[in-house]
Amino acid sequence: MEAKQVVRMPKRQATRAQLDKLVVAAQAVRRNAYAPYSKFSVGAAILTADGDVFSGCNVENASYGLSICAERSAASAMVSDGQRRVLAIAVVTQSSPPSPPCGSCRQVLSEFAPNAVVVLANTRGERQETTLGALLPQSFNKDYL
Repeated sequence: MEAKQVVRMPKRQATRAQLDKLVVAAQAVRRNAYAPYSKFSVGAAILTADGDVFSGCNVENASYGLSICAERSAASAMVSDGQRRVLAIAVVTQSSPPSPPCGSCRQVLSEFAPNAVVVLANTRGERQETTLGALLPQSFNKDYL
């Protein structure tokens, strides 16, 4: 028997102007990244259903497993503020094509909005849009517990 896939849609969709501002916020916070080992600086910004933006950057550690990705940093800030509903997320890197979130970040973000818009951008102005659902089909969720 095939597992039923539950898709939760945000109450509203992010506007083009909001997505543009989200990319700018991710670009700005990327400058604060601490990436002395990988030299791969990442900035992320999350737009919530309440219209708030939470940003985060990657913070590496000599003990690599203790590093935190930008996307999880932004999600932690959002949750710390008491919010749970993501409309969109922007991720900015230097790579071409723009890099998507890692698997761990995809799973964490899917907890809050499996079909949120994801804007992938880089420092050269390249930009792609997708959804978390497309990046992580059949994510593990509370329905399995």
